[in-house]
Amino acid sequence: MAKMRLRTGNNRLKIEHSILDGVRAMLENLLKDRPEIRSVVPGRIAIVRDARGPVKVRVTVPVTNGWKAIGLSDGARQELFISTTLGREELEAALKKAAADV
Repeated sequence: MAKMRLRTGNNRLKIEHSILDGVRAMLENLLKDRPEIRSVVPGRIAIVRDARGPVKVRVTVPVTNGWKAIGLSDGARQELFISTTLGREELEAALKKAAADV
């Protein structure tokens, strides 16, 4: 039986498995105001000690169609693959604004 894929945010946030609660709210805010972000695919979740307090997102490396980022929330980190035409600085500013609204 095939795994059902769900999407939200005008079909741009792929929800195939778990998303950290704070990170999900931040991503929904991000997609609401940014049409130049084509899609966000959340990846692996890992438990870490430095993920306390408000949601934080760090853009790490460029990928073929955008950027890889790390979301920190609820004592865990989650990989985020963001398909976008935005440059690194623009994306970091958009993520910071979206996280502030959570």
